[in-house]
Amino acid sequence: MTALPIAAPAKRRAPAKVLPGFNLTLGFTIFYLSLIVLIPLSALFFKTFTLTWDQFWAAVTGPRVMASYRLTFGASLIAACINVVFGLLVAWVLVRYNFFGKKIVDALVDLPFALPTAVAGISLTALLAGNGWVGQYLEPLGIVLAFNPNGVVIALIFIGLPFVVRTVQPVLEDAEKELEEAATCLGATRWQTFTRVIFPSIAPALLTGFAMAFARAIGEYGSVIFIAGNMPMVSEITPLIIIGKLEQYDYAGATAVALVMLVFSFALLLVINALQAWQRRHTGSPA
Repeated sequence: MTALPIAAPAKRRAPAKVLPGFNLTLGFTIFYLSLIVLIPLSALFFKTFTLTWDQFWAAVTGPRVMASYRLTFGASLIAACINVVFGLLVAWVLVRYNFFGKKIVDALVDLPFALPTAVAGISLTALLAGNGWVGQYLEPLGIVLAFNPNGVVIALIFIGLPFVVRTVQPVLEDAEKELEEAATCLGATRWQTFTRVIFPSIAPALLTGFAMAFARAIGEYGSVIFIAGNMPMVSEITPLIIIGKLEQYDYAGATAVALVMLVFSFALLLVINALQAWQRRHTGSPA
């Protein structure tokens, strides 16, 4: 009995490449990033280097500039902390409860993303100013929320809330409810279940949302200038200092202050990336 010939395995066809080769795509990527990001930022450095060290130090540490740093970073920190608390509450309600109009509320969370910042600033001013819909009742009580640092914090809370909600919401959706049920069966109170079961799992996402809201608030301009009052040494933010120097044709001074903001923003970007990597390792999601 003759053995049947064994058919040779069919050769698999290499998958067709949708994009060109690695060298071409990498070259285009570097060219595009250089054109859009690296060249403008290098111009910022080169213009700043026209100053001597004493001139640079005087430009970035002047009294008005230091006051703007304190307001910008302080208000951003306060707004980010408030957004962590209320962003968690909003995300919790959207994930754990069903109610009428839930989809509308969920869509409204993204409104600060789509709304022009100038429109947000004008709306908040019309609402909170002394003759505004809400401000006219608060100002006689001694509560002034517009044209002072309070208005800056409120504007930064408005634009930073979605970052916390959208960072925490998917983590809450993926949380294992069986762990909460097990904790309840073992006699844990609701507060113990939250602090020992739920919070450790969402803490990395909360930190990431906090860092993103903080970074976004530092560079905010449009929604702040309308409600801040822009009083020197009181309610003047750092981006407004940069605009003022440009209007005075002090380009080197403007780029010096902008360089300080750039360095701080880059440091925040590294922190955000590190927090996101920690979150991926903590939740076990792929990088």
